[in-house]
Amino acid sequence: MSKTKKLKIGLVGGGPGSFIGAIHLNGALMDGLFELAAGAFSSNPEKSKIRGEELMLDPSRVYASYDEMFEKELELPEDVRIDVVVIVTPNNLHFDPTVKALKAGFHVALDKPLTLNYQEAKDLYHIVKASNKRFLLTHTYSGYPMIKQAKQMIAEGKIGKVWKIYVEYPQGWLYKLLENENNKQAAWRTDPKINGLAGCMGDIGTHAFHLSEYVSGLKMEKLCADLHIKVEGRPIDDDGVVLMNFDNGATGILMASQTDTGLENNLRIRIFGDKGGIEWQQEDNNSLTVRYPNQPAQIYRAGTGYLGSLANENTRTPAGHPEGYIEAFANLYRNFARCIYAERAGETPKPEWEDYPGIEDGIRGMAFIDHVLKSTESDQKWTPFIVEK
Repeated sequence: MSKTKKLKIGLVGGGPGSFIGAIHLNGALMDGLFELAAGAFSSNPEKSKIRGEELMLDPSRVYASYDEMFEKELELPEDVRIDVVVIVTPNNLHFDPTVKALKAGFHVALDKPLTLNYQEAKDLYHIVKASNKRFLLTHTYSGYPMIKQAKQMIAEGKIGKVWKIYVEYPQGWLYKLLENENNKQAAWRTDPKINGLAGCMGDIGTHAFHLSEYVSGLKMEKLCADLHIKVEGRPIDDDGVVLMNFDNGATGILMASQTDTGLENNLRIRIFGDKGGIEWQQEDNNSLTVRYPNQPAQIYRAGTGYLGSLANENTRTPAGHPEGYIEAFANLYRNFARCIYAERAGETPKPEWEDYPGIEDGIRGMAFIDHVLKSTESDQKWTPFIVEK
């Protein structure tokens, strides 16, 4: 794989106090394949300037808007201008900068979900497909080494034919109306105009849905959803359950809540087949439990010599050295960069490098949100899962 220079990032969003912007930067910069070169960090030019100063960027490359950034960067020599636009804005500002970045000729990395609504997702799908650029959607949890180990083991038939999937994402941080207490994260995530029409299911339920398909290798065919607003006065769901049917006949249950009072962030998935079962949880992410009939449970650990190629390609340290959330982001960005470098060199990327979420995952996630909302509102409940493009 030939590399001539670091890939230069232009960041959209991630202004002062941003949670996810800092996480993206830490992940992207971890392996030395990217460098931050420019940014339009806020719709407020003064805040964008402040963030640029914090990051010690050249002031001439700290912009008042992403439109200005795209225009001015294209005027720079090719070896100086940005290569990749990273978008870490709230959901209502995903579509427009992504479209403009692709049309300007930049690769794009976008925080999930794909867009504010399903129609934007369908429009963006075709724009990404028509572009000649790489597109990364950061479904973070698919970057964990032991999630990749689970995916590979299931694909190799280690637990037989999959017939049951349990995936749960419990959080407790929205147990009260934090959006009325000057909490920026709570304010936009519970505002349908900024977040979209699904609250909890759009924010974390999409992660659980993506993981169910990614790890199992299956595709959802039908769902039955029941969303709730637990905290009085909140305009969109903060809790819900989805029954799932998959294309091989498997069934599943997805539970997501942001009002499970006192809980933190323990995303968990269990998948069972006719030979055995497999289990992973984020709060012990270096471990993978595998179960077979009449045997003690087997605990697979990250960084060991018995793992498969997907896990090994995404493991950074020897066994016993914890890797976590930021490293999972870094794995997605590293695979993304490796594919860009390989194509520039006229080489074919390794299959393990191509294993990062993109536009197909994005449109399925938006279809999930759309179908969950329809099912919740319908008396029929069971809703065919059809992805329109």
